[in-house]
Amino acid sequence: MSAAAAPRPVPRLRPLLDRRLIVVTGKGGTGKTSVVAALGRAAARAGRRVLLVETGRDENLPRLLSRDARPAGYAGRAYDDGLRSMRIDPYDALAEYLRLQLGVPPLVARVLQNRGFRQLMDAAPGWRELITLGKVWHLEQQTGSGGEPLHELLIVDAPATGHGLTFLAVPRVVVSAVRAGPLRRHASAVEAMLKDEDATLLLPVALPEELPARETAELVRRVQDAVGIPVDRVVVNAVPPPPFPAALPDLDARLAALPADAKLPGLADPGVLARSAAHLRSRFELGREYVERIREWTGLPLVTLPWLPEGVRGPADLDRLAPGLLGAETAS
Repeated sequence: MSAAAAPRPVPRLRPLLDRRLIVVTGKGGTGKTSVVAALGRAAARAGRRVLLVETGRDENLPRLLSRDARPAGYAGRAYDDGLRSMRIDPYDALAEYLRLQLGVPPLVARVLQNRGFRQLMDAAPGWRELITLGKVWHLEQQTGSGGEPLHELLIVDAPATGHGLTFLAVPRVVVSAVRAGPLRRHASAVEAMLKDEDATLLLPVALPEELPARETAELVRRVQDAVGIPVDRVVVNAVPPPPFPAALPDLDARLAALPADAKLPGLADPGVLARSAAHLRSRFELGREYVERIREWTGLPLVTLPWLPEGVRGPADLDRLAPGLLGAETAS
C-alpha cells in the first residue's frame, strides 16, 4: 500500500500592511474599488497613515468611505482615522510636474490652457500612464517634518485589467526607448518603485466566474513574464457561501423528494422550493469550481471575500470585507 500523500503546505504571505505601495487591478465589475476602500479603511484603523489613489475619470471612493460623497479631487480629502483619498488627473499632474521642472507657473498655465497643446497631448500615447505613475512615485517619496514617510501606505485603484497592463508597462517601455535625459531618469525611478519586491505589490481582484477567472490568469502571466511588479496572491471577491444550514446540507435533495401535492403552510409549492434550492446549489458549486480554477491557472494563493447580498454600500459593508484581507497572512 502506498503512503498517503502529504498535505500541501499552506503558503505564508507577508501581511498587506507591511507594504508601502499596493496597486489593485482586475476586470471591470469585480469590486476592485471596494477592495481598495476596505483595505484602506482597515489599515487606517490599524494606525497607518494611508492614502488611497483613484486613477479613473470618475471618483467612487468617497461614496464608499463616507456619507458625504463630494469628490476628493487632486487636492484630496480626509476621512475618519486619518485616511485620505485623492484622484490623479493627468493634466493636473502634468501641470505640477512642469511647474517643478520649469519654475514658471504662469507659463505652464498658458501652455496647458492652449487648445492646440491639449489636442496634441490627447493624441499622444502613454503620457497619461507615465505622468500618473510619476505622481504616485512623488507621493511615495513625500516625507513629514521629521523625515518620516508622509504616507505609510499608498493603495492605487488602477485601471481595469486590459488598460492596467499598459498602465504598468509604460515606465519599462520608456526606459527601453529613451537613452538619456530627465524623462529616462524619472521613468527609471518609477520602474524601480514598481519592481521593489519589499515595498510594492500588485493585487489582482477576480470573481468566481469564467471571464474574470480567465482575465486574471492572463494578467498574472503577463505581469510575471513582462512587467515585473511583484504579485503573490489573488483576491477572489463575492464568493457565494454554502447555500444551506450546516444541519441540513442536503436540503435541496429533501425538498426535491417531497410529494408534489405536499402542503407547506406559508411557503411556496414544493416544486418551486426544490428548483430554487437547486439553483442555489448550482451557483455555490460553480463558484467553488472557479475558485479552484483561479488557483490552478494563476499558481498563486487566494484570498476569498464573501458575497454581500446587497453589495457594498458604505463603511459598514467595507468592514465586513476587511477581515478577509488582513487575515490573509496564510492564504488557501
